[in-house]
Amino acid sequence: MTSLVLTVIAPDKPGLVEQLSQTIASNKGNWLESSMSRLAGKFAGILTVSVPDAQADTLLEALQKLESQGMKVIAERSSEATTPTDSNSITLELIGHDKPGIVREISQALSRYNINVERLSTELVSGSMSAELLFKADADLTVPAGVDLDDLQQSLEGIANDLMVDITLN
Repeated sequence: MTSLVLTVIAPDKPGLVEQLSQTIASNKGNWLESSMSRLAGKFAGILTVSVPDAQADTLLEALQKLESQGMKVIAERSSEATTPTDSNSITLELIGHDKPGIVREISQALSRYNINVERLSTELVSGSMSAELLFKADADLTVPAGVDLDDLQQSLEGIANDLMVDITLN
């Protein structure tokens, strides 16, 4: 079997998921995992598909033909990455007033500790006491076993104070 990672973007309209899933299924592909959203009037998604080796090129060609219907699909062949056994999984939750640079500052700190971001979800929400926009982020992280989690917490708290956001590690 060949594993494919697909990214998809198109002007949002009903039927896009059906169109994509039909193309995958009619070329003997199996839809495995996905995350899809409407963002700024666009439909955007990422998904993994498995397909018999003999059908991979045919499926890739069929996916490229979707561009003539307004759907841009980028496909990459992939092998399953393994998570190191000497690591810890933690979650990060962040909320605070929206301002440029929040993701950059937090991701730089995580990178210094060689922490891998497995999943990141962000959104803007209205504050409960005011109409101000709050930036909210949730992330699943893989932390190498040698990282001192107290040191990481202190580092993130320093950034949180500078950015005026609340950060929680679980």
